[in-house]
Amino acid sequence: MSTNQLEQHDMRRSGVVGISISDAVGMTTKITEILESSHGIIKNVTMFPASKERVMAVIIRATTDELGALTGRLGMVPGVRVKSVLF
Repeated sequence: MSTNQLEQHDMRRSGVVGISISDAVGMTTKITEILESSHGIIKNVTMFPASKERVMAVIIRATTDELGALTGRLGMVPGVRVKSVLF
């Protein structure tokens, strides 16, 4: 690892990204593609079916920049709401 990569690795924190999907049938594939492109920071993904929407909990280990990039892409998907927290 380069010095810059080591510094970024040290700045990573654990967190959770909550995703609410109102059009689960049409958007699940797009969300899966986005999550797969960020596989380096994702530790676990759990989906909870709800009555009118689906809710996903994504456990991550990321920097604030990595988290912002992921949530920004997810938030642009129609019918998707995203909330996140780093510890």
